[in-house]
Amino acid sequence: MKPYQISTHDLGRRAGSMRTLTLDVPVTEPMGTEVIAVPAGEDVALDLRLEAVMDGVLVTGTAQASARGECVRCLAALDLDLDADITEMFAYPGTQKPEDLGEDEDPLPELDGEILDLEATVTDAVVLALPFRPLCRPDCPGLCPTCGARMADVEPNHAHEQIDPRWSALAALAGADTDGSNEDADADDVESPQ
Repeated sequence: MKPYQISTHDLGRRAGSMRTLTLDVPVTEPMGTEVIAVPAGEDVALDLRLEAVMDGVLVTGTAQASARGECVRCLAALDLDLDADITEMFAYPGTQKPEDLGEDEDPLPELDGEILDLEATVTDAVVLALPFRPLCRPDCPGLCPTCGARMADVEPNHAHEQIDPRWSALAALAGADTDGSNEDADADDVESPQ
């Protein structure tokens, strides 16, 4: 059996029979997005309860994993411990009829004989538990828009003098006046209107 597959043989098809199990399963492909994910090679710790019901097996429990990513504001590396809730109903083979499903209703995943495969269920639970916009801390100030420095690492009054590009030519003239290059200019050099 594959790591995410679990045998339900000992449950039988007796409604109300129950079994608990704890296991670690390896992550073969990253679970998440480009910004934050549980990397391949990590383990997901599963604490599960399997309960036989009339039409299948109800799986409930938690998945715990460590995700790695970066803060969306300041791009600092971050590690995040996840606790994801799992609830999934697996139908016995042949118990679902397409005509019994509602218009907006998807069919339940089915057991393969006595084997249930939790890979899609665990992946969905872990990915949904990841933050959409991960932050290194809730009040992360981000990056300086001018120099790109992390605002958390610079002094509180960090700022850059910015000159409006429309006035940059005047700023150049003001700089020329201060270095003494226009000292000899007098009124005769100014052209008068005729």
